[in-house]
Amino acid sequence: MGSRASTLLRDEEIEEIKKETGFSHSQITRLYSRFTSLDKGENGTLSDACRCLTDELFVVEHARTAILQPTREDFQRIPELAINPLGDRIINAFFPEGEDQVNFRGFMRTLAHFRPIEDNEKSKDQNGPEPLNSRSNKLHFAFRLYDLDKDDKISRDELLQVLRMMVGVNISDEQLGSIADRTIQEADQDGDCAISFAEFVKVLEKVDVEQKMSIRFLH
Repeated sequence: MGSRASTLLRDEEIEEIKKETGFSHSQITRLYSRFTSLDKGENGTLSDACRCLTDELFVVEHARTAILQPTREDFQRIPELAINPLGDRIINAFFPEGEDQVNFRGFMRTLAHFRPIEDNEKSKDQNGPEPLNSRSNKLHFAFRLYDLDKDDKISRDELLQVLRMMVGVNISDEQLGSIADRTIQEADQDGDCAISFAEFVKVLEKVDVEQKMSIRFLH
């Protein structure tokens, strides 16, 4: 599998992805190989793939290059995403604004948010570019799942929409409204009846985001 991926991914491409995402050479080729082995018809359509989910988010263990570009419909056929209440929001995170396809490099950039922070990375030059798997970037990723209109704030309506996605019809609208109101009341520090990113970060300051939004990829 690794040799097949190596023939389709040039060494310079792999090196660029390593620098950008922090994934190792073997992880990159393994992720690509998994996808190509699933693309039975070799027609560039991702028919099924996905292996693990975190408690609230997810991790997908497959990928493709610019030649193989999965669409939103391809992702929607992944069973684990199809049944995830936030599946559509997760899928959207992989696609650039206005785009319906994603290439391998873009896929790996998104996936990199879930790469654990290794011990040897904690002592790296603080003046360098912020890693995609930093606590801040993980929080930005989570925040965007709630910020449906991308105005950098989570409104009551947006919070209600996401809560409804997560609980379905198990809670009444009145109960859901009370949860949303209480959440915003506790988080809102500037009185605008919404949750900014800074307020979102404050609410989660004692949460081990690095652990909850990390998946151990095979080396």
